[in-house]
Amino acid sequence: MSELFADLGNPEVALPVLAAACAYAAAVVRGRRWLAPLCVLGALGGAAVAVSLVKVWLGRPGPLGGVNYYPSGHTATAAVAYGGAALLLCLSVRRLPSWPAPVAAVVLTVLCGAGLVWRGYHWPLDVLASLCLSWVLLAPAAAAVRRGPARRVRAPRHSRHGDPSSADEGDVPDTGGPGPATARPDS
Repeated sequence: MSELFADLGNPEVALPVLAAACAYAAAVVRGRRWLAPLCVLGALGGAAVAVSLVKVWLGRPGPLGGVNYYPSGHTATAAVAYGGAALLLCLSVRRLPSWPAPVAAVVLTVLCGAGLVWRGYHWPLDVLASLCLSWVLLAPAAAAVRRGPARRVRAPRHSRHGDPSSADEGDVPDTGGPGPATARPDS
């Protein structure tokens, strides 16, 4: 059973789940379909690079001997792939409750980490470091997906008489809030 749990972090298992979620999100999401999958795939690429660099830099020995065990690449792959898939599903599927996908992502990631420690492939700190690293990489991707690209809206300029309706319009960045975007005095 522990081998099955540890295998949840294998790229052959986790990446098809993420690929399916990316394809679904790209097919369903309106507007810039590529943005959400691109953000999540960027987080996955960032995790792979960061884990590789830290492993080589520290060269920490593992429980079975050898070096370069810290942090766990399998845990990072599981956390970002399943977490990213959950993010994409929450973004794409509006009719379902939002909690099942993130809960499933957390359960699969925790099972993967527990299986790696149980089998003796990693120390618990290896798994914990990967969980922290994955959160640091996935949180900005989630923020970028939720916010989306900055839109530009047309806001009226004030005329000489103070009547905004008679003035020409200019480009003003959209602040994302309700109503027309206006310049803040502190900016």
